[in-house]
Amino acid sequence: MAGTDFDTQIKQLDATLRSIENVLDLDGMRGEIADLQEQVGAPDLWDDQANAQRVTGRLSVLQAELERTTGLRQRLDDLGVLVELAQEESDADTLAEAEADLRRIHKAIEALEVRTLLSGEYDSREALISVRSGAGGVDAADFAEMLMRMYVRWAERHKYPTEVYDTSYAEEAGIKSATFAVKAPYAYGTLSVESGTHRLVRISPFDNQGRRQTSFAAIEVVPVLEQTDEIDIPEDEIKVDVYRSSGPGGQSVNTTDSAVRLTHIPTGIVVSCQNEKSQLQNKATAMVILKAKLLAVRKAEERATLDELRGDVAASWGDQMRNYVLHPYQMVKDLRTEYETGNTSAVFDGEIDDFIEAGIRWRRSHETATAAS
Repeated sequence: MAGTDFDTQIKQLDATLRSIENVLDLDGMRGEIADLQEQVGAPDLWDDQANAQRVTGRLSVLQAELERTTGLRQRLDDLGVLVELAQEESDADTLAEAEADLRRIHKAIEALEVRTLLSGEYDSREALISVRSGAGGVDAADFAEMLMRMYVRWAERHKYPTEVYDTSYAEEAGIKSATFAVKAPYAYGTLSVESGTHRLVRISPFDNQGRRQTSFAAIEVVPVLEQTDEIDIPEDEIKVDVYRSSGPGGQSVNTTDSAVRLTHIPTGIVVSCQNEKSQLQNKATAMVILKAKLLAVRKAEERATLDELRGDVAASWGDQMRNYVLHPYQMVKDLRTEYETGNTSAVFDGEIDDFIEAGIRWRRSHETATAAS
């Protein structure tokens, strides 16, 4: 790589990073961190556990974000010095090392830039993901399990904790549905672009005649709520059922009726939880999931009202949004962003960051265009 290439690219990255720093308001962030640290030091902090969790959680997020941004700034500054010295001494090995580091920094700054696009009311929250098999029989159930694994692997790649709350196994293979949490800041804002209908085309491993099968699965992503969120559900609107937890093939994995199913009568929304041994714990977790889904319904209704006021009749989001084709060729393609890759095995192994980044950028441009219309 020529010196002018280094100079140009480093200047471009510097300009992008300065723009990000302005959006994040690092001085304001430092001030909020100092204020939160003072609150954390108060002896009565944990008298109000909900507030204590909010304060400590917010502090952790801000500290990590500040460290990430200032770390990138230091890496970029150091790279500029390294390149200058290597060019003066015509050190090819060091220049090759600098070129590799430039690519890594470029990728990291791009990812941070995408993070600045997550400014929605609930974008900073953890995420609850529901996977549900659709049309396609046993292939759809198998596809739903493949998608669940894809998102869990994505979280593992980023070292984000996950917790499975409920899994309903299909009789032959795969799952009918599952609900799990990704416990990381901005997990909701990041993964919300994955909501919608996913379509798989392949030679069915369950068809003894080896025919091609098309199957569908639905992904729903909602934010995890905090105690300060106002979602009140009257007791007479909820039907509570208890049952025994079950595993693949219908086998019982619990000898007591500890699993809980909640049905919200007005909307028909059903949620289940069976990961805890205690019925009370499962009920509490199921209530958290139910409230999150009701919040999503409320927000969808608000958006629908705004769309009606704008005269927007095109349902451009949340319908079939991605195709996974394994036969007669290998391709995963997002129908909204047009982003695609032929490395299908990597996608199913959790390498979906490029799809997510393209989705976030697409959503922001779509929202901007809609607001301007």
